[in-house]
Amino acid sequence: MTSLQPGTLGIDFGTSNSAMAWADAHGVARLIPLEGDAVSMPTAVFYNAEDRSTHFGRDAVAQYLSGTEGRLMRSLKSLLGSPLLLETTVINHQQVSFQDIVATFLAALRDRAATTLGHAPRQVVMGRPVFFVDGDPQRDAQAQQSLLDAALAVGFEQVLFQLEPIAAALDYERRLTREATVLVVDIGGGTSDFTVVRLGPQRMALTDRSGDVLATTGVHIGGTDFDHKLSLENVMPLLGYRHLGPQGREVPSRVFFDLSTWHLIQWLYQPRAISQAQALRANYADPALHVRLMEVLRQRHGHHIAHEVELAKIRCSQSGGDTEVDLSCIARGLSAPMAAADMADQLAGQLARVVACARDCVTQAGLAMAGLDAVYLTGGSSALRPFQQALQAAFDGVPLVEGDLFGGVASGLAYTRI
Repeated sequence: MTSLQPGTLGIDFGTSNSAMAWADAHGVARLIPLEGDAVSMPTAVFYNAEDRSTHFGRDAVAQYLSGTEGRLMRSLKSLLGSPLLLETTVINHQQVSFQDIVATFLAALRDRAATTLGHAPRQVVMGRPVFFVDGDPQRDAQAQQSLLDAALAVGFEQVLFQLEPIAAALDYERRLTREATVLVVDIGGGTSDFTVVRLGPQRMALTDRSGDVLATTGVHIGGTDFDHKLSLENVMPLLGYRHLGPQGREVPSRVFFDLSTWHLIQWLYQPRAISQAQALRANYADPALHVRLMEVLRQRHGHHIAHEVELAKIRCSQSGGDTEVDLSCIARGLSAPMAAADMADQLAGQLARVVACARDCVTQAGLAMAGLDAVYLTGGSSALRPFQQALQAAFDGVPLVEGDLFGGVASGLAYTRI
């Protein structure tokens, strides 16, 4: 292809966080500041109902958590390939499609790139997971088309897609001094993607790198799924999950599953959903639990709880010790314990599927596990301690190399040749 302008913009549009990088015609990719000096930001949009303003990233989350009236939208990438993407929701008394909300976020990224570069980029390399949707090629293709449509709608004229784990490999390659066969592990908010690839200083000049990619696999499990599971196990029992009612039957669980899923939480604030939750009162033997549930829905605390679960997960992983999920937004002094040992047990099933996908990638590449020179980690959720322990056990003796968890994919996308 012929470049429309010198240089390449790479956009890592992530489920939880997004990042951008720019590589000029002759230079090294550099990450673009998105919020102050921060080179990544939450994939979040907040529509302020008080002054009709729109906010993004940390600012969006802060606006919501401060109690400002409005709508917080997160995990937008999870909607790609879903029928929900074309549905509309009410934003400041207007019907807005989720497709348009995705475009609004991409427009904000393009504007911030223009501020840094001094011109509005016309071409872009967008990252994509190995599978947007597992086991459904038609929906997977639809997801990429939706992201393409959003990119074109905000002014990009040339859009190329690159697999996120391959992009991470291109970034890692810049640090190598000799040829290596590497398993690239990209654990994001919504997906876990893997690539076995040959890398090295002499290979960087090759125009066609397809022969260096030995295998790619992916599974639709990521950080938001870990948060979902931890919320169900640690927080939702305080609202009635698995609570036995007067007849000895559990309270219907759908409301708790939705309340633990970022992109579904806003639907629970609708009058019909609140009415359905109120009707669950007869299923509770302990009315105090139902009162808590209704407090969460009526006061719209769902996103706040999800945010606190995510923070507790990070603390627990980083320290290797126990912590608590702060639930004081529901009731003063209320919290839910989160123990490191319990977290590992609660996530064991999901982590086993992710690690199995990684092993399958190596098998498809025709290699023995010992044939790898390194396992390269990128994506924020790859820092999760139980995951790293499970991965190290599966690839015993192979060095785990931790890369730029939030910026590596964006940098690699900028190195992709247009």
